[in-house]
Parts: sequence; C-alpha cells; structure tokens
Amino acid sequence: MKSKIENQKSEMDKAVHPPCGGCCTRLSGFGVSIGSNTILKDINLHVHCGELTAIIGPNGAGKTTLLRAMIGEIPHRGELHFVHSDGSSFGKPRIGYVPQKLDIDKTSPVSVLDLFSSLNSKFPLWLGHVPADRRSSIEMLKMVEAEEYIDMKLSQLSCGQMQRVMLALALSPTPDLLLLDEPIAGVDRTGIEVFYRIVSRMRHEFDLSIFLISHDISDVANFADRMLLLNRSIVCDGTPAHVLSSPETKQIFGVDFSSAGAGSKNEKPFVERHNCPTCGNCIGHDSDNPFDGFDKLTTSKLRAGRSQRTDGRRQQ
Repeated sequence: MKSKIENQKSEMDKAVHPPCGGCCTRLSGFGVSIGSNTILKDINLHVHCGELTAIIGPNGAGKTTLLRAMIGEIPHRGELHFVHSDGSSFGKPRIGYVPQKLDIDKTSPVSVLDLFSSLNSKFPLWLGHVPADRRSSIEMLKMVEAEEYIDMKLSQLSCGQMQRVMLALALSPTPDLLLLDEPIAGVDRTGIEVFYRIVSRMRHEFDLSIFLISHDISDVANFADRMLLLNRSIVCDGTPAHVLSSPETKQIFGVDFSSAGAGSKNEKPFVERHNCPTCGNCIGHDSDNPFDGFDKLTTSKLRAGRSQRTDGRRQQ
C-alpha cells in the first residue's frame, strides 16, 4: 500500500511544468495592510529558477510578512504567479516554507518520525508507523543529511538539526519556490556551513528559486545571487555587492557593509543573465537597473536541471 508521500509524488508528476527555459516566479503589485497601517506596498519583482535571493532589512521592515503573505497566511493585494518561459502562467507556484522556529514542548515524546508520519500518513499516529512511511521519511531526511535524526525526539534536536528537519518537510513535494525565514538564527558556525551547503546543493539539483531572510548579512552575501533591501517596499535590488555598497543600505543600518558584498563570490550571479520573454521590463530587467537583469545567458544549465528533476520524478 502506498503511503501518502508516495501518492503526493504520483499526483505531482502529473502537474510538472516543462523543462526550464527561463521560468520565473512573479510578484505583481504585492502589498499588505492591517487596517490603515501599510506593512508592505508596491512589491514588483520576479525570481528565476535556480536563483537564491536574500532579503535584508531593519526590524519591522515587513520581511516575514512578505513570506507569510506569499504562502497565503496573511491577506494581501496583488498577484503571485509561476510563469513559463513562453509567457504563459502556470498559476501559483508550489511553495515550500521553513519558518523562523517551531515551538516544541520540551516534555513532548514526539519523534521526528512521528512528525513526518502525522503529516504524511493516511493512518492515525496511534496505530503505529507503517514501513512505507518510515522509508519515505528516511529518503526525505537524506536530502538534507539528517536521516540519523529519524528516531530522535523533537525536543532533543538542536536549532540547526531542527531547521534541517523542517527543510526536509518543505522539500516534499518538490517546490518551485522555497521560502526560508531566518533559517540560521541560533545555529552554530558548523550548522550554518552545513545548512548553506545543503541549500546550495538543493537549488542546483532541483532548480529551486529561493527567498532567504537573514540578519547575518556577511554570511548570506557569500551565498546569494541577488539581494533585496526591504523597508516596507523594495529600497534596493541587485547583486550583494551592489546592495551592500549602496547609500540606502548604509543609511538604514548605519553601517558600511561594502566590504562584505565586494569580496563575495557573487559579484556575478549564479543564475547568469538571459532573455526573459515572460516579464518584459519589470524590476531586474530594466537596463537602467544596476542588476541589469538576465540579458545574455544561454539557459542550458537551467533547462538541463529542470529536465533532470522532471525525469527523476516520473521514474519514482
């Protein structure tokens, strides 16, 4: 008997979009208001497959609100669409989400396997675990190098271990867009390096678009292709080197981060520049924009990545 996870993958195979030729996730006129208080306004951008976009900004800038609105947890204005390279809309993207933290009762006996089974099994947890659920859960955890946590209690996990467990859950079914809300908060240096290594591998293997909120600006500058400075609206958008050396960043934070951006490996984005027929002159494609987006790339890497991901799913 198939587990719920296996059934989800089977259903997902039927909905897989074609191999990537420059697909993107587009936000148009995105905004959030609570009563008369405007939290976010005029968010217009798109993120291409395989691109890691870091979101930075002061406290209260609306960073977490943006992610929560994207997953539908908060009412919002505007639209969120996944768009094919030919300009046709695929509808809303599949989204994986890792929140800042998961509050766990320290006295709870719930294990990692219990968590996965409760979310993915068609049977009540009190009936016990079926072998198929255990196998599926282990395979999910292997993606994030966390299979050894399968029988550990959630209350025993460190911050870094918990984030990897949550990441495994967010990657099933494989999303088009992965949202990470301060995933390394409270994680030690070794855990940070492991987490970024895993995320980097995931986006290469699955051609994921990733939004990552971080207050650790120096670290994230070394991994991001693109950076957004958010303060209720997009204040600055570009490579980490551009954003961190901008006067807007210095004005908001009162700190000169230019050395953090200028020395990063991502002065040139991982997602090389290419024609994008899906979105015209939106943010990131205007020739006057310092990001000067996506005007010269052959998309063979992205197309191969998306095709490999699609073929892999269909063989499951």
